[in-house]
Amino acid sequence: MKKLYLSAATLLLSAAAFAQSDIYYTVSFPNAAHHEAEISMRVPEVPAGTFRFRMSRSSPGRYATHEFGKNIYNLKAFGEKNTLLSVKQVEGDVYEIAQHGTTVIISYTLFGNYMDGTYVGIDQSTAHFNMPAAFTWVVGMEKRPVHFKFNDTEKYGWKVATQLKPEAAGTYYAPNLQYMMDSPTSLAAYKMHSWEVSNPDGRKQTIHLTSHSDDDQTTIDAFGEMVKKVTLEAQAVYGELPVYDYGNYVFLHDVHATNAGDGMEHRNSTSIVQSTPKIAGNENRLLGTFAHEYFHSWNVERIRPKSLEPFNFEHANMSSELWFAEGFTQYYGEMLLVRAGLRTPEMYTRTIAGLVNTVLNSPAANHYSPAQMSRYAVFADAGVSIDPNNNANVFTSYYTYGGATALALDLRLRNEFKLTLDDYMRAVWLAYGKVKPGSNIGYVEKPYTIADLQAVLAQVTKNPTFASEFFSSYIYGFEKNNYVTLLDKAGLILRRAQAGKAWSGQLRTTTSDGGLMIQNNTVQGSPLYDAGIDVGDIVLTVDGKEVKDITTYNSALEGKKPGDKVTYTYKNRTGNHEATVALQENPAYEVVMYETAGKELSAAQKEFRNKWLSTKVK
Repeated sequence: MKKLYLSAATLLLSAAAFAQSDIYYTVSFPNAAHHEAEISMRVPEVPAGTFRFRMSRSSPGRYATHEFGKNIYNLKAFGEKNTLLSVKQVEGDVYEIAQHGTTVIISYTLFGNYMDGTYVGIDQSTAHFNMPAAFTWVVGMEKRPVHFKFNDTEKYGWKVATQLKPEAAGTYYAPNLQYMMDSPTSLAAYKMHSWEVSNPDGRKQTIHLTSHSDDDQTTIDAFGEMVKKVTLEAQAVYGELPVYDYGNYVFLHDVHATNAGDGMEHRNSTSIVQSTPKIAGNENRLLGTFAHEYFHSWNVERIRPKSLEPFNFEHANMSSELWFAEGFTQYYGEMLLVRAGLRTPEMYTRTIAGLVNTVLNSPAANHYSPAQMSRYAVFADAGVSIDPNNNANVFTSYYTYGGATALALDLRLRNEFKLTLDDYMRAVWLAYGKVKPGSNIGYVEKPYTIADLQAVLAQVTKNPTFASEFFSSYIYGFEKNNYVTLLDKAGLILRRAQAGKAWSGQLRTTTSDGGLMIQNNTVQGSPLYDAGIDVGDIVLTVDGKEVKDITTYNSALEGKKPGDKVTYTYKNRTGNHEATVALQENPAYEVVMYETAGKELSAAQKEFRNKWLSTKVK
């Protein structure tokens, strides 16, 4: 208790240096070894009436709810002269103070031991903050400026990496709650690699890679040059960089085998947490997250759906536009690695196959549109529910669904209009994302709706009928583009990956009770699903042969052909059963290059592919 009173008194004294209405946070780490931080929030000029403050339940870049309030405790409130105030917890993450003066100080302990882009990770090597997961805020004071003071950095040898604006007093500034919550902050002994970039108008800005990893500076510098190539290809798509609010963009990069892993975009930074032991030797596999998250610097951070503007921190944020915001970004993230020379076109065929399989071999994609799947994000995006779901049949990721849609649109624009998806993205950027001259921090770019995206496509193609039909069929509807024909234009072949091979369905299994227990929901339309076999069933025999593990299961099906009917015996809570399973051909697709398949690539196909996948950096 004595420490808390002293902390409150210190905060009251130090606040004089700041504007009278600004909110001031102080963060200390007396117990970092046990993943704790001590946080104080000083709020001046508190009006009369109930003082209501809370923790967030959602976070920028996430669309489901997260119960951040569970990780704060020892919460207390003080007024003038360190008077202890009475706090009432009215919800799990909401607090009220009925009687108070003009200044209120909230103090609490924060626990954080999950290193990713959504939560908080604290130990003696780092304190990695996602702001909604760490800081209480005052309801009704969202427009007030805020300041942060991070103590104990010298004790642990940490430096501060953040998009918050540094101040002379060793503090960091955000103009309002929205900017604050969008500003992840990492304290660590990181190494940095920076480079300067220029816009066509001559504006110079700096991009920083801050990596907290077990790598030397030479490795960080070399990796930074690879990341630089990706950022330049992204810039080439739009023709310019966004105007970063303080002239800087920061990659907050943390690499360690114990990390949870994640990538989370923000307005002038991105939090990338990766779970490899180190960067060295893993450079190529780490780059995909950088390419995706940096493309968000335009698409979602500034080209922003109206459904997410402004972001609401009190509940899930639902959007019908994630097929574009996340899906088109997914498409570009991987494709830009090819343009940057960091992936070969042959390597990229595996990415294309993954996208196409999403739309052609997903039960959900056969029944639900990209817009519908976007709205399901409030349940699917790392949500907190623990009960089983039927996602295998009712959900397909808006990342890959949207990515496959972007792929089709790009190839169609190139073939039918002599345009590119780059042309379309630039037009959307100019209409809805680019900050107009004279704008300042906090400026809200013009948010878009699906109808707006359709209107831009009509404008770019000069063909409203095409735009209307595309959106009706592939955004609001769930029709499928002809990927065989589209990919052939680039000398790529879409074909069955295991043609003629018998398939019973996608399986995840474990040995149990004398047989093989199915651990996943069987997929609608698969042989096992049609035979009435599902999760929890224990398969005993296949074609008269006992199955004890996945090896004996596969052995029982060896030599079978599509169309063969095989007898299964299995058991569940209702007893023993027998079913006839009609095997099918494995529906999975692969994409191969003409050259790989031994076919001659025409000059037109070669030109089409080169224009699509070659560098756009001049």
